[in-house]
Amino acid sequence: MDDFQITLPKYYPEIQAASEQIGFNMPSDLQTGSLLKTLVASKPGASILELGTGTGLALCWFAEGMDENSQLTTIDNSDAFLSIAHKYFGSDSRINIVSEDGSKWVESNKAQKFDLIFADTWAGKYTELEEVLAMVKKGGFYIIDDMKEQANWPEGHAEKAKKLLAYLGSRQDFNITKMNWSTGIVIATKL
Repeated sequence: MDDFQITLPKYYPEIQAASEQIGFNMPSDLQTGSLLKTLVASKPGASILELGTGTGLALCWFAEGMDENSQLTTIDNSDAFLSIAHKYFGSDSRINIVSEDGSKWVESNKAQKFDLIFADTWAGKYTELEEVLAMVKKGGFYIIDDMKEQANWPEGHAEKAKKLLAYLGSRQDFNITKMNWSTGIVIATKL
């Protein structure tokens, strides 16, 4: 089995090329994207939250896995990045692209509940963690990536990641699976 033989979703090559043109170098990898597509497909009519849109590379996977009754809200604070996501997904009625600081958005929307949350930025992972975990519906997924040490991590970040993993593993209200695969994935299901 070769888990790198992955069929790319619609728009992925175009968004990847546009991302490279503007110097966006923080995409989720293909394995993570494929997993996101599979997980979202398990939730018909899902309410989905993506914290950290970037240019929309992960959004491609979500859009492909979502059914027609699902709704996704994706948040980023970079209008330059979001302009690319808007070009490809701005007319998709299932997708709400929001230009706002993730921490501020979470604070203003913490009463909302989601079937799947992908926290791909500091908000919801290293800040506002409690608020975001409370936003996960019973049976819903909380997903984070980039938990394996990376060459571009700043000094001290490895310790933050280690503390986050230990904390998530200690929670009694989620079943947690830590995967030493892709960039290091955590999938948590709310009990």
